[in-house]
Amino acid sequence: MQEEKRLDAQQGLPHAGEESTGKGGDAARNVKSRDYLDIFEKVSPEELSGSDLQSADWDSILSDINRKAAELQEGNIVKGTVYEVTENEIIVNVGFKSEGSIPRIEFSNAPNVQKGDIFDVYLEKMENQDGLIVLSKEKADFIKAWDDIKDAYDKRLTAKARVDHRIKGGLVVKLMGVDAFLPGSQIALRQVPDLDELIGQDLECKIIKLNKRRRNIVVSRRVVLEEERDEKKKKLLAELTVGQEREGVVKNITDFGAFVDLGGIDGLLHLTDLTWGRVSHPSEVVAIGDKLKVKILDFDRERERISLGLKQLTPYPWEGVDLRYPVGTKIRGKVVSITDYGAFVELEKGIEGLVHISEMSWTRHVKHPSKVVAIGDTVEAIVLNVDKEHEKISLGLKQLEPDPWKALETKYPPGTRLKGKVRNLTNFGAFVEIEDGIDGLVHISDMSWAKRVRHPSEAVRKGDELEVVVLEIDSSKRRISLGMKQTRENPWNELAKEFNIGTELGGKITRLLDRGAVVELKQDVEGFVPLSHLGIDNLRKPSDHFDVGMDIPLKVIKIDPQNKRIVLSVNAYFEGKSGDEVDAFRNKFPRRESADAEKPGARQGRTDETAEPAEYDIDEGYEDDVPPGKETPGGGGEPAGEGPAGA
Repeated sequence: MQEEKRLDAQQGLPHAGEESTGKGGDAARNVKSRDYLDIFEKVSPEELSGSDLQSADWDSILSDINRKAAELQEGNIVKGTVYEVTENEIIVNVGFKSEGSIPRIEFSNAPNVQKGDIFDVYLEKMENQDGLIVLSKEKADFIKAWDDIKDAYDKRLTAKARVDHRIKGGLVVKLMGVDAFLPGSQIALRQVPDLDELIGQDLECKIIKLNKRRRNIVVSRRVVLEEERDEKKKKLLAELTVGQEREGVVKNITDFGAFVDLGGIDGLLHLTDLTWGRVSHPSEVVAIGDKLKVKILDFDRERERISLGLKQLTPYPWEGVDLRYPVGTKIRGKVVSITDYGAFVELEKGIEGLVHISEMSWTRHVKHPSKVVAIGDTVEAIVLNVDKEHEKISLGLKQLEPDPWKALETKYPPGTRLKGKVRNLTNFGAFVEIEDGIDGLVHISDMSWAKRVRHPSEAVRKGDELEVVVLEIDSSKRRISLGMKQTRENPWNELAKEFNIGTELGGKITRLLDRGAVVELKQDVEGFVPLSHLGIDNLRKPSDHFDVGMDIPLKVIKIDPQNKRIVLSVNAYFEGKSGDEVDAFRNKFPRRESADAEKPGARQGRTDETAEPAEYDIDEGYEDDVPPGKETPGGGGEPAGEGPAGA
């Protein structure tokens, strides 16, 4: 008996009648102790009497037991038989009544584990702190597969891996029964939107990183795909030619076009080559994943750039466009775009015409095309011009109606009296609306017979109702000339009688100019007093002694009804008058303080901001009307000292 205990202790086995300490897990602790001899096959007494057993080599039997016991060492892979299956653990018997528990998760590649199944397991420890044997199937699988994994890594071989589950940063795959990591960046050539769709799939991968000590294996599917793509690309580049038609798949869409995979290399299908019609974005025509038949437009073999075309597979729509849409044809189309200068109308797919803003209305002043049409409107228009070479068609909306300007010359011949509303004022005149959308211009020179109108606001205001006379109509230039003063008789024949030469009268200064003063003789009748005839000695400019609104005595020295001018003189008025009257005049208009403050030699600027009208220029005719030697010094250039009365 003592010898048996000694042998049992050498083999690390429990003696008969003792409870085994090599069992693992809760189920293993409940297993009853069995006799040590139970490990041997039971025989009957009759069999013991047999000559074969009696002659058995007991040394060989013991040697076999010792060999099996030697295999049951830490760090070895041993055969284990499933003894019991629980919810979270698998109880495995490795012999010699030694049982251990293995987490069920390590049997993920063998989901249907049953009692009696045999697996290779790794013996980590003969006994842990709880006195249980520690086993691992996962480590056994890793050690068994390591040589194959290492060989595949060294030779860069492709291996099949099944996606097991998803983790942060990628996927866990089963490679030769061992867990390996497939990073998200190595799954495909482009980002995969949903990794869960790959679970359960078999993927061709290559091992890119290996660490046996940490049992770390990193694989890549992208490397395999890149190699396949490079191989396809090499083959494709040798076959490609310009003008060839190929099939491809839309891989990506940008603002300027779509990239199409031709089977190893991508080509660009530019926005302008998608369709003959108008396209704002490629997504209006194609979508990612679409299978297309495209045409090779250009191919740069060195830079590996391919330009593709889709519209080139359909007929050119501008062929024969001049026959389908001759000039003068009435068409119907859809407004597809609006710009500041007009609206584009689609006549058919790939054919558009422009309605320029100037062709939208005969009479309306269209500020923007959106005031007339909107995108999506169906409109009718007239074809004005077809430029097939530059792919342009000019259309007109207003041509659908008669041109009202052509009828105006007949409707309103020169001399016709009309009533209209002042629509706008400019520096040179007033625009008067005589019909809806049709304006005529009353120039400032046609506002009054006798008054010099500097700005139309002196005679009319915006919104006023006026009676005007048609002076001229130019339908080709869309211009109508109107007159206000022509509604009245020309008063100059009567004025010539009223203001004949030598007539004495008073006038009110309305404007001061460098060369003289403009005076109002009566309502809407003005005259001009030259600088040398203002009655002041050595007068340099009128504003030195006079101001707007002052009344001065005058005598008419010239009247020109044809040019509508009246020239007057203070000097002539005082001819034959007493010296007291002359002195009283000069005392009434002394030199102003503002004139005294001016620095000597300073440049003489204009008294009036407005440039002197040509009507007030002093010509020889004016001087001829002034008696010799009667000009005021400083104005006429005669010797100083002679006054208006010749004193």
